Amino acid sequence: MTSELLNYRTEGPVSAPPLLLGPSLGTSYALWDEVAPELSAAHRVVRWDLPGHGGSAAGLIGPGATVGDLAGLVLALADALGIERFAYAGVSLGGAVGLHLAVHHPDRLSSLAVICSSAHFNGAEPWRERAARVRGGGLAELAQGADARWFTSGFTVPGLVRDHREADPEAYAACCDALAAFDLRDRLAEVSVPTLLVAGREDPATPPEHLREIADAVPDAALVEIPGASHLAPAQRPEAVLTALRTHFDGAARRGMEVRREVLGDAHVDRAQAGQTPFTARFQDFISRYAWGEIWTDPTLTRRERSMITLTALVAHGHYDELAMHVRAARRNGLTPEEIGAVLLQTAVYCGVPAANSAFATARRVLAEEE
Repeated sequence: MTSELLNYRTEGPVSAPPLLLGPSLGTSYALWDEVAPELSAAHRVVRWDLPGHGGSAAGLIGPGATVGDLAGLVLALADALGIERFAYAGVSLGGAVGLHLAVHHPDRLSSLAVICSSAHFNGAEPWRERAARVRGGGLAELAQGADARWFTSGFTVPGLVRDHREADPEAYAACCDALAAFDLRDRLAEVSVPTLLVAGREDPATPPEHLREIADAVPDAALVEIPGASHLAPAQRPEAVLTALRTHFDGAARRGMEVRREVLGDAHVDRAQAGQTPFTARFQDFISRYAWGEIWTDPTLTRRERSMITLTALVAHGHYDELAMHVRAARRNGLTPEEIGAVLLQTAVYCGVPAANSAFATARRVLAEEE
């Protein structure tokens, strides 16, 4: 990482679909501590810090900064990481960055979630006053009221309050300048990516009506209100936020289940689902999201070709129970018994005659069921 880039943290497989997570003013990427690890099971998660917050250099922005400037820093980070197109979720100021990207750089976003945020932040004057106060007196006094602005009564996250207190005052004030100048209400109808709005029902900073305003204007947007959550919903109600984000971002799971049924058949999938337990639930979810929702849906190879590859791999590793299932799948994918036999004959050369012998026995039994 260099001082020219936002400070960031990555989690999850590099090959997984990228998901960038933006913070709110006064916090660091630790805002996502209770959510990001779970999202990284299906995504390459990149969380970033605002300038002067967490590990990001304060000099990345200056007085008169705009949300567009922050969005430019996010795009520079994505470029440095080799990420062309990504899903995005952001809280408050981080959500405003997401809206700016959706309006001005729609080619870079695959989907968007805006959390406890707004298309405007109650006018410029309060933010100009806050910026002046911070430039003149630092952040200690403002940080004392963070709990009341961020959480419901009796709840706190000390680490986030500490991040607020330790942020660079000049960079914080520049972020206030950005919020003062931000108003995208007349551009919301231009947002074309799938969009989710998440409101904290107890949020005094960006009340639910701010999120409803966006949801009403953005075509086909969805809105979720989280009871018991104030402004920093990912920290206060991480399970509810995680559920909403998974439902929104992981369309691969829904498509994966469709493909799984098309290839393996309803009877097999129904048995697998009926046998699911709390212990195996995440594994079944992983199969639907990753194997079927991302690999089998990739159009680079046809399903016939994928069946041939899968049969070979199963023979190579001696997974004959799985082989029987995928012989049936290969028939659904259009392979003839003769083509299946040719694939298994090929495995005799490269996987060994004993393995091919067992494979032929398995395939013969499965194919006999069709007669």
